[in-house]
Amino acid sequence: MSGTHREDPSGSPSVPLNTARLDAYLRKELGDLDGELLVESISGGQSNPTFFVSYGNRRLVLRKQPPGHTLPSAHAVDREYRIMAALGSSDVPVPGMVLFCNDREIVGTPFYLMERLEGRVFSDCSLPGIASADRRAMYLAMAETLARLHRVDWAASGLSDYGRPGNYFARQIDRWTRQWTLSKTREIPQIDQLMRWLPNQIPADDTTTIVHGDFRIGNLMFHPTEPRVVGVLDWELSTLGHPLADLAFSALAWRLNPDEHMGMRGCDLGALGIPSEQEYLEHYYRHSGTPQQVLPFHFAFALFRLAVIFEGIAARARSGAAVADNAADVGKLSLTFARRAIEVIEGQQTVA
Repeated sequence: MSGTHREDPSGSPSVPLNTARLDAYLRKELGDLDGELLVESISGGQSNPTFFVSYGNRRLVLRKQPPGHTLPSAHAVDREYRIMAALGSSDVPVPGMVLFCNDREIVGTPFYLMERLEGRVFSDCSLPGIASADRRAMYLAMAETLARLHRVDWAASGLSDYGRPGNYFARQIDRWTRQWTLSKTREIPQIDQLMRWLPNQIPADDTTTIVHGDFRIGNLMFHPTEPRVVGVLDWELSTLGHPLADLAFSALAWRLNPDEHMGMRGCDLGALGIPSEQEYLEHYYRHSGTPQQVLPFHFAFALFRLAVIFEGIAARARSGAAVADNAADVGKLSLTFARRAIEVIEGQQTVA
């Protein structure tokens, strides 16, 4: 991983680590490490704290659970490690896994180490500073990478127990409904409306693939100079599920405004060189070989889930366990996402 667009310039972790204990552990486990340990926080995420861990001869990334209380099944760094290790021999680009540590005495929570990739990560969907032709190529590469993930034989990859095949949307709607009950900090009538609408609109198709769960431009690392993906990051929400859940989520950038976490609605995509939502979706369809296409249900589900996730961020901010300094402000977006989902089901939403 590279921190060009995510690194905390101060270099001081918002979630402090016991570097002496970590250094002793790594020297024991990894052997020949030269020089002093340098730990730098990588900012930009709202979930699992992430750090650059560097020695004179080794550049690694450490990802751990956040401190304090967490919701059931959340922040499962062991699952992140497992899925990337399983995909290491596939054509899906992921960082090389180094080790997983379940001993809380080292850094306070379970964590894993991976090799540090070199490249570019963009938090802004408009990809500032990039040539228009490369912007187009990068979004098409994003669609191709997602299609490659969905083509992976999950059973042959040793992931038959990574999730339950079939009935994905019903189980997910139930899961995020429970999460809403556990994490909500206020009443949002639009969420209640979605919880009533979604279970009755589930499409009949029950295709199962590996799903990333948070597949978007900000979770991809691109080559330092070329418009190609060299790493898919942040696998916390991955499981076995329906590929159109991933696809709809990945296309939310076209449906959300620039100040709505991951959006570019209202931007001049033609001038930027970014393909339209339909071009992006069609490129995915061609490379995945699927006859299925996303429906309003899939977009509404993606926005509902995002609303619940961001309400969890707000809840962590209230409890003092938030990872990012702006968690309280970001958490307020749960209402925005719920409103966007209602626009989808009422046929009122426009796209970039």
